[in-house]
Amino acid sequence: MQINGLIYSLPKEVKWLIGAFIIVLSIGFYSGLLFVGETSSANPNGIEEQYLGNETDEDATVMKFKKSEQEMLTLVHNHILSMSVIFFLVGGILSMTKLNKKLKLFLMIEPFLSVVLTFGGLYLLWKNMLWMKYIVMLSGILMTLTFTVSVIVIMSQLLQSSTKN
Repeated sequence: MQINGLIYSLPKEVKWLIGAFIIVLSIGFYSGLLFVGETSSANPNGIEEQYLGNETDEDATVMKFKKSEQEMLTLVHNHILSMSVIFFLVGGILSMTKLNKKLKLFLMIEPFLSVVLTFGGLYLLWKNMLWMKYIVMLSGILMTLTFTVSVIVIMSQLLQSSTKN
């Protein structure tokens, strides 16, 4: 079955459904990034402080305490499960776009690696592997970039007519 470029020939109502889903999903995804920016200052030391606390920092303006193991396991569990579903759905839609096969495969598979590195990395950071804060930051950036590129490809191809494939 040939699915490369199938998105162009989908019925209009299916394109609307996919478009609405991608827009609402993107609102949720990017609002989550706003939350990350507010809670961890979106830098490696802020990430470390968010999960390990800052009780020893006399200059801290907001006191933060080390997360409990239950909090960490809940965070890792919830994010890995929900983001794997998100990236499975986006990857499924992306599979129908017309795109270079290697680029498409990268955009479909890489987010799963980033999810494991980001949230597994947070747990390892919490276990005092402090260098993981850099892996968490890089994998989070890569996950966001692949999501953004995938959304742009999907939305731009949804807006094109079937005669443009």
